Amino acid sequence: MSNSSSPRPLAVLVGVQLPGVSDTEHAADLAELGRLVHTLGYEVVATVSQRRDRLAAGTVLGSGKLAELARLTGGHGTVASRAHGHKSKARERWEAEAEEADEQEAEAGADEEDTEDDELPVEELEAETSEEPLAAKPTVVVVDHELSPSQLSNLERSTGAQVYDRTGVIVDIFHRHARSREAKMQVEIARLNYLAPRLRESTGSRERQQGRGSGDSAVELDRRKIRDRLAELREGLATIQQDQENRRYARRDQLRVALVGYTNAGKSSLMRALTGSEVLVADQLFATLDTTVRALQPETRPRVLISDTVGFIQKLPHDLVASFRSTLDEALEASLLLYVVDGSDPTWESQLEVTRSVLREIGAQSVPSRLLFNKADRLTPEAREALLQRHPEAIILSAHAPDDVAALRQTLIEFFEGSMVEAELVIPYARQGRIGEVYEHARVLSEAYDETGRRLKLRALPAAMARLTRAFET
Repeated sequence: MSNSSSPRPLAVLVGVQLPGVSDTEHAADLAELGRLVHTLGYEVVATVSQRRDRLAAGTVLGSGKLAELARLTGGHGTVASRAHGHKSKARERWEAEAEEADEQEAEAGADEEDTEDDELPVEELEAETSEEPLAAKPTVVVVDHELSPSQLSNLERSTGAQVYDRTGVIVDIFHRHARSREAKMQVEIARLNYLAPRLRESTGSRERQQGRGSGDSAVELDRRKIRDRLAELREGLATIQQDQENRRYARRDQLRVALVGYTNAGKSSLMRALTGSEVLVADQLFATLDTTVRALQPETRPRVLISDTVGFIQKLPHDLVASFRSTLDEALEASLLLYVVDGSDPTWESQLEVTRSVLREIGAQSVPSRLLFNKADRLTPEAREALLQRHPEAIILSAHAPDDVAALRQTLIEFFEGSMVEAELVIPYARQGRIGEVYEHARVLSEAYDETGRRLKLRALPAAMARLTRAFET
């Protein structure tokens, strides 16, 4: 990623508005893609957008829009052949027929462009509306769709720029932001799964004819290495996840709140405010990938643990959801889920649905939950009232307002209070050394001493109370 002293590389966004996608949703998708690209270290300078019934099979865009994109990047706008070496006549005839089919499909799509095409700019260059050439050409093209290997290759050849698709951008951001050993391994698995089908022969590469694997191409050998590395990573990850499972089991009787929500909704800011922990807070997508668990501050008896989980996003690559399954298990095993939503974002409804759909996928929809609209300091009184009308049970706050955070803390305590039961526990004098367990998992309301030992009146969750009773039975 470029530092602040050097200019960021320039990027162009490409989006196709498919049937069923409204103008508002399409613009929001492109705006979010722009934030992703900015997080990756590029400056978005232009957007090329097109309405189509489907993505063009060869180049995503029709020929007219492809030529427009190529003018921005300095490419020639056509898919030149990558052929090298000698080819049979049958091979040449097959390639010519395939290329002709791609051109016919692009021309058919271009016929619709004249009446349907719209540009929905994120940041619009004067050069797009005037005939003046750009001072500096964008070197990166980012497409708001997942591309096939051939589409990726064709766009690079026609634009002369490096091409990413949305999945590639997200995977790359995860790769850069992973900090813990587990997160790095999870991201590498997703990254290798993404790269494997997109490996290509380098120019001049020929069949390897000697040694083991004779006749295998370089790409096939590389894919075999990827398969071996994936097996190694999955084995190592299983060991780490077993350790995490043991730690979660040790916390089974503790009160746990999991913060879940869309990326950049303010979960880390809220985590810091509730727990006083120095978790990373940054105004960028996927700033934190690792689950952090801290105790609610000031501490309560019993303690309440707060966990900050990885954020969600539209079109989150399936491999990343699968890779972060153990991270999301924190949500599955929580006592309470706090759905954190950026109430100031006009697309908050779709963002909330993304969060809920991913949690449904892992079976966490049955966990008790509360809806929390964050960033209230950015809301007008009318917007706040509109949110409350839609969701009267929701909590509206700003993670930067101490009074709001204190009220949320009290709400969490009251939630758990409602589930607690009272009971009396006698701890024999011979077992006073285990009194710490009681204070960790229950609230001591009163205590007295008699000939049998210390007699405590407790308040705790039913499961914790039952376990303490069994532990001190004589």
